[in-house]
Amino acid sequence: MSDKRQQEWDPRSAPMRDDQIAGYDDIRRRCPVAHSDYLNWSLFRHQDVLRVLDDHQTFSSEVSSHLSVPNGMDPPQHTEYRRIIEPYFNPQRMAAFEPACRGIAANLVKGLAAGRTELMAALAHDFSLQIQSAFLGWPAALHAPLRQWTRKNHAATLARDKAAMDDVAYEFDGYIRELLAVRRAAGMHAPDDLTTSLLREQIGDRLLGDEEIVSILRNWTVGELATISACVGILAHYLAEHPELQQQLREQTSLLPAAIDEILRIHAPLIANRRVTTAPVDIGGRALPAGARITLIWASANRDEAVFGDPDEFRLDRDPAKNLLYGAGIHVCPGAPLARLELRILMEELLQGTSRIALAPGEEPVRAVYSAGGFSLLPLWIHGN
Repeated sequence: MSDKRQQEWDPRSAPMRDDQIAGYDDIRRRCPVAHSDYLNWSLFRHQDVLRVLDDHQTFSSEVSSHLSVPNGMDPPQHTEYRRIIEPYFNPQRMAAFEPACRGIAANLVKGLAAGRTELMAALAHDFSLQIQSAFLGWPAALHAPLRQWTRKNHAATLARDKAAMDDVAYEFDGYIRELLAVRRAAGMHAPDDLTTSLLREQIGDRLLGDEEIVSILRNWTVGELATISACVGILAHYLAEHPELQQQLREQTSLLPAAIDEILRIHAPLIANRRVTTAPVDIGGRALPAGARITLIWASANRDEAVFGDPDEFRLDRDPAKNLLYGAGIHVCPGAPLARLELRILMEELLQGTSRIALAPGEEPVRAVYSAGGFSLLPLWIHGN
């Protein structure tokens, strides 16, 4: 691709607004290592993305001027924080959270009106907000502010408006600092939840500070609210488009975990992630200098024909190690067990609480635009039991 053509790649362009997944497929085939003013160097092939994930020494995660625990850290600092974070997603915690998760999912599915439904507003956004708040021990009063905050965060990220992004981060920090202050003031009477537990965590011989706790909770919240709601829309839309698979999963719910991961491979809920080179490196035939900013396009790598053949072919027998839905390497998503639990339970309840999910006649879904995945509007037809 010529230098001039490189500058034309922009996830905000008209073709990308129409269908960004198809757009990434096109770029991967034409120019798998592409440059733009907006995203710098973008990697589209599975092998290139996996190389970056497996080489944290050459491709650093320290890409932000703000503290980002642990996503924006490299070892040994990253290792210490992961040691603290990973137990929050262990099998015992997931089993303990499952009843609350199922209660939220069942209640929201019961509230779905039969007939035409805009699923993002009727289910996806509320599920992500309620499930995240329940897991962290946050009050329902935060639902509305967090919903608005998520929209502002997406708009600021899309516009690459640094001042707006800083304002959004500051606003979120305020919510969390208030929660921490309330728990400290309550002392031994503070609720025994995850947020209170973080106040007792230590890094080395000291307690975590507010800045660190806020960063951890911000990372969890940004990832959870945006991607879980996107996942719900993607899964519901796919089953509406594929009624035979929908019926199979109604009859064999044990297939749901593998089916969910495969559907989300086909249509990514999380579009991209960033790295920066620490030394000159050649990747995909491009010579990049030290300090080069890199964007990993998950939504393309997980559809690479060299690894998956026909990227749109749904298969339950794929090698799960090749699916980069939750990343790979030292930065593999620590919250993957929670996300898998939440999505499995919601889909079990959605299939049990309906007789059929179909596309709304005469209406087209509106696809989300970068940096969001999935759909911004998803009209479906819900058939009750």
